[in-house]
Amino acid sequence: MRKLEKTLNLLMGRQLSSLQLKALGIVALDLAELKQRPAVTVKKGRIFCQRCGFQAPRANYALPDKSYYCPACLAWGRLTTTMSLYSIPEANDFKKYSQDLLEKKPRLSLWQKKAAKELLQTVKLKQERLLWAVTGAGKTEMLFEALNFALLNQQRVCLATPRVDVCNELYPRLCQAFPKVKSSLLYQNSGQEYDYTQLVVCTVHQLLRFYHAFDLLVIDEVDAFPYVNDRQLHYAVAHAKKINSSTLYLTATPDRYLKQQIYQNKLAVTCLPLRYHRHLLPEITLVKLYFPKQKIEERTKKYLAKWIKNKTPFLVFVPQIALLKPILKELQHLWPAINGECVSALDPDRLQKVKNLRAGIDRYLVTTTILERGITITRLNVMVLQADAPIFSETVLVQIAGRVGRDKDYPSGDVIFTYQEMTSALRAAKKQIKLLNQKAKQLLKNDEVSTL
Repeated sequence: MRKLEKTLNLLMGRQLSSLQLKALGIVALDLAELKQRPAVTVKKGRIFCQRCGFQAPRANYALPDKSYYCPACLAWGRLTTTMSLYSIPEANDFKKYSQDLLEKKPRLSLWQKKAAKELLQTVKLKQERLLWAVTGAGKTEMLFEALNFALLNQQRVCLATPRVDVCNELYPRLCQAFPKVKSSLLYQNSGQEYDYTQLVVCTVHQLLRFYHAFDLLVIDEVDAFPYVNDRQLHYAVAHAKKINSSTLYLTATPDRYLKQQIYQNKLAVTCLPLRYHRHLLPEITLVKLYFPKQKIEERTKKYLAKWIKNKTPFLVFVPQIALLKPILKELQHLWPAINGECVSALDPDRLQKVKNLRAGIDRYLVTTTILERGITITRLNVMVLQADAPIFSETVLVQIAGRVGRDKDYPSGDVIFTYQEMTSALRAAKKQIKLLNQKAKQLLKNDEVSTL
């Protein structure tokens, strides 16, 4: 009985191939609840993968045994036209609670409460909505009432995000908010084995393992790489949730597609241009460089010197991994007594380095865009070197600027972007923050009038 229960838990709302079942010691024929569908189908000379949605002419992906395979999701185990995907329909086998699961309700502003109410109504009606809120607006806290409703009603809930770093920021906050709810954190090398839980926090790639599992699916940082413009991941999202479900998208910087969906009234939106602490976004200071061969010019060095003097932490963003060590070496030469590190997506110790910065062990990090989002550090300042490089899009620049001023006790800070040639991304990022601050000022003005 225990073995059967464990098997059901491994398969509930998931999709696994016959080879994966075999590796787990599961015999498909022994499970009457098991649903089976072809892993890869062929129609009109094209293959179609039912796990990731990849399709292409079949001739390109033929095997010696005259079957065909999907090349797009090989990392998750090879699928061919001779194989099936197996799953057990989600049973929502969760404990029924009679009282709120939210441990402590956060104090929300008037505008946060309004947004939270709209998110809750969306979940109740099983609809879709985009929460477009500036960085530091308190998107996670605004979600709590909607999550609480779903969990109380024995719904299975997933918060997915493109970035591992964001997962690691979100998971402890959700565990603290909903301590009674069994939860899991899933990403490659997360250290957790899969278990059947009501609340799941994961990277969007992990959704390829699920099939019609979630009643509520929240996609955080919906505009971020690698999710944005990735058909495979969009397919995974569409099939990981139940047919009758609700979806919430969260972002501070919606891409062109999302904006188009909003303007065409195809996607409901809740917009909040004001941070939770009611202070405006720190605006961008542009610094034009005249000596490109120098890594750190005098005009930028003065900001770094100020941060060192004030003992405030800072991030220095660079456009290429190759620049990390040279910039770090120069900073160490200028301020040998101050600890700092460099970090990128390839760094296995990047999570620990962020913790060291937060704890004050290190004063600064030289980083790629891996830290453009999902990181909150008190009193932080940021500098972007070569902000005119193509990798620094409008969205990336706005997200980087959004790392500053997130703490209510330290709502301001420096956002320094250096450049040689002005780009449309730099202009657009500066303009976007100014426009958001103008809208925020209007909200504050209306708030003052309403309380008179």
